[in-house]
Amino acid sequence: MKTLALAVGLLVCAAALTLQGQGQKTFTGTITDSMCENGDHSHMRMGPTDAECTKACVEEHDATFVLASGKDVYLLSDQKAPQKFAGQKVTITGTLDVKTKTIHVESIAAAK
Repeated sequence: MKTLALAVGLLVCAAALTLQGQGQKTFTGTITDSMCENGDHSHMRMGPTDAECTKACVEEHDATFVLASGKDVYLLSDQKAPQKFAGQKVTITGTLDVKTKTIHVESIAAAK
């Protein structure tokens, strides 16, 4: 029984250390949609600009707003705030869930 309690205690400590390392971070990239993850809207042509295509894909095709940052694409927990930044380069502050590649958004601002 003591061995089991020790094992559980070690697992709890390991989980706490893992979560501690996943604090708030800053991510920079372009707000796009899950249908055009690489930011190339030429194949969808849902509007004359990247911003309009992104919004149309989200509104009309049930896509979600994502952050494209280099080769990485992150889902965003907040699906309302990104709308005004569609097609723009932004800086997002939040916590990354590595398993789901989801950023739990604290704030979004236009990149400088």
